[in-house]
Amino acid sequence: MPRGLRGRQELWLGLLGVLLAFGVCEAVSRAGLVRRSYLPPASEVLARAVELAGDPVFLDGIGATLRAWALGLALACAVAVPLGLLLGSVPVVDAATRAIVEFLRPLPSVALIPLVSLLLGSGTETEVALITYACVWPILFNTVYGLGETDPLAKETLRAFGFGRLAVLLRVELPGTAPFIAAGIRISAAVALILAVATEILAGFGEGLGIFIAQAGLATDGNRDVLAGVVWAGTLGLVINGVLVGAERRLFSWTPEQRAAAEQGARG
Repeated sequence: MPRGLRGRQELWLGLLGVLLAFGVCEAVSRAGLVRRSYLPPASEVLARAVELAGDPVFLDGIGATLRAWALGLALACAVAVPLGLLLGSVPVVDAATRAIVEFLRPLPSVALIPLVSLLLGSGTETEVALITYACVWPILFNTVYGLGETDPLAKETLRAFGFGRLAVLLRVELPGTAPFIAAGIRISAAVALILAVATEILAGFGEGLGIFIAQAGLATDGNRDVLAGVVWAGTLGLVINGVLVGAERRLFSWTPEQRAAAEQGARG
């Protein structure tokens, strides 16, 4: 099947799934199987989500969430990529820090909210710190794994021509690891958005999409606003993932996976 036709087929199947879920929620609510105060009709939730697009206060909250998301993800990249290159390139350092890494990695970021809030307060600093901590791990381990998958023949060829360790890293290892780093960033982007909204919900005050959802949950008959906020969160996640996937395909079209997809599409 040509690549373009396959992409359109996936798009239509995705839309069909959304429409089915929409229809089921609408029918369940309209039929009275669930009280409307618990599950408003999907059409009302969607209409409220569209209405919120014209609310400047709500859009400011979206902007605050996205700023914390972007800053936390950027800091995670700045920490994880160099550290991953170091751990993957110097076995002694990897062995010396492995126990610390394996101890910290399983700690859930949400469980650290009370401690971080005590140290940094309940503002943006806490949100960014938690996002950074959670997003470091996928990028770090993808970077280390990518270095391990670098073509050893290419590295040995450069060394045979007299290139030093840094030159091998910049010319072979880093380009070969870049697709793995990009995949780690894409995973971390979703984690960062989830954690940004969750941290705001638990904080309960300030500004942000999570704050809107938390305050709506405390209001009388506020479930419609809660679900509208969830629709916005899901839409943001879908858009972010789509942008990052498209960027990966354009930047790393030379990878075996992308070349195989292109060849399959050409054979059609």
